[in-house]
Amino acid sequence: MRHLRKKRRLGLVFEHRRSLLRNLAKALLKNQQIITTHGRAKEASRFVDQLITTAKKKSLHARRTLISDLGSGSELIVKRLIETVAPKFEDRKGGYTRVIRYKTRPGDGATLAVLEFTTIIEAKKEKKAKKEKAKGKPAEPKKEITKKPEKEKETPKAEPKESAKKEKEAKDTKKEDVKAEAPKKGGFLGALRNFLKGDDNSGKK
Repeated sequence: MRHLRKKRRLGLVFEHRRSLLRNLAKALLKNQQIITTHGRAKEASRFVDQLITTAKKKSLHARRTLISDLGSGSELIVKRLIETVAPKFEDRKGGYTRVIRYKTRPGDGATLAVLEFTTIIEAKKEKKAKKEKAKGKPAEPKKEITKKPEKEKETPKAEPKESAKKEKEAKDTKKEDVKAEAPKKGGFLGALRNFLKGDDNSGKK
């Protein structure tokens, strides 16, 4: 007999239904609040309530069952569930989540609902602290950015002056060498030509 065993299957295959509930539960444990259709929210709230009751045991067996229920790769979420979420509901025996009707979706007319925990879990402060730290850090690199261009500007100014001076000195030395090495009038060849022509100046003298 199957008395009192009727469940809402959501019109899905078992594998698809299981993956859907796992994803909804993970999103709820991360964000504390999600918006989905009313039928999915009801099924996910039942699934999350079962997870929290097993997490309240805080044993190795409970940890392993939670990992098997949420799937592989969910170790960090299970750790968060046992250490932060479950201690908030130690005084309760059930009713860890609630479903509130939100609005109708204009595309297909489906009724949307908000799925959330009945008590506030303090995890938003951690996000705010991280944001504040991230905002305070960028002030330091600004000093380094201002110092670097000063060094870069100083070096190129000094180099062209030295190079210009060296070029001027090289040109001056070349001019002096040209003046000093100017060709002499006459010389050995000139004297020889004059001798052959008979125009030797030494004989005239």
